Amino acid sequence: MKPEVPIESVNAQAFTVPTDRPEADGTIAWNATTLIVVEIAAGGQSGLGYTYSSACVVDLIRDTLAGKIKGKDALSPQAAFAVMERAVRNLGREGIAATAISAVDTALYDLKARLLDMPLVSLLGACRTSVPIYGSGGFTTYSDPELEQQLGGWVAEQGCKFVKMKIGSEPARDPHRVEIAKHAIGDATLFVDANGAYGPKQAIALAEQFAEQDVGWFEEPVSSDDLAGLAMVRNYAPVGMEIAAGEYAYTMDYVRAMLQERAVDVQQADATRCGGYTGFLQIAALCDAFHVDLSGHCAPALHLHVACAAPRLRHLEWFHDHARIESMLFDGAPRPRNGQIAPDLTRAGNGLVFKRKDAARYAVSGAS
Repeated sequence: MKPEVPIESVNAQAFTVPTDRPEADGTIAWNATTLIVVEIAAGGQSGLGYTYSSACVVDLIRDTLAGKIKGKDALSPQAAFAVMERAVRNLGREGIAATAISAVDTALYDLKARLLDMPLVSLLGACRTSVPIYGSGGFTTYSDPELEQQLGGWVAEQGCKFVKMKIGSEPARDPHRVEIAKHAIGDATLFVDANGAYGPKQAIALAEQFAEQDVGWFEEPVSSDDLAGLAMVRNYAPVGMEIAAGEYAYTMDYVRAMLQERAVDVQQADATRCGGYTGFLQIAALCDAFHVDLSGHCAPALHLHVACAAPRLRHLEWFHDHARIESMLFDGAPRPRNGQIAPDLTRAGNGLVFKRKDAARYAVSGAS
């Protein structure tokens, strides 16, 4: 048995990257995305993890989490996860604290795989060799030509069989925008995402209109906090249209409640929010127990290896903002081929190398 490898240092830094054009969904608008990068050293190796959150996460990692896990065994990330969950008990383990833990947890798993000189997917145990992706963007700020170009490009250039657009900012225009999008993607399946912008009855009425364009997936038609409302929409949605939610799940307990409510046809989970790989695998086990498929939310480069290890995983979101940032700032970020991405098994860990020089101009002042 390999002896313990004490964690020597935990470093975090924030980087805010402007979007390439204005973006919005059904409930908020934004013009930048903040990436929190965590690097953990032990045994002559460094593990890399990250989350998309607020720059204040850096201080939480530095002041609350780092001291708790330094000296712990780098080969036991689940033990470190338990320590971190206890450390944020009085802060509240959801929201900001959960994203901080997620970044550290993903770095710890990467570190363990690098210490053992194996790809992360081999450490976790592969269920598949590649993961289907769906192109995701189609923001409500986009003009009709921009919507057509982006969604059609994912199908024509990257071979995606599914693409997703945002709806909800102007409900009266949504059926028109959905029709434009479906025309652009041809035989590919169209997903729509309201980000909780509708009420249950409004969502059901719109679902009937979206069904005319063969929409196959309706994400967060109502707030994901309204489990009864989600279940209502699921019960009355047109045959063939699946209801999905779960991207804002920070804990396994929340996902269990969603599954018990029978609120979704497909459960979503985001390793940058739900407790990293430890939390994602817990959610994957719940989905397996409830016989519900799982879909990975955003951060495709970070999810790739764990997505290959999750038994009921259906696909992974190729979110425009995150795919763009990951290709800019990480060597080894995956590239789609025939609508799928696959781990590079010649690289240890998650296969990613942070391009610190390229990221320097996006560094957030004061966050270190």
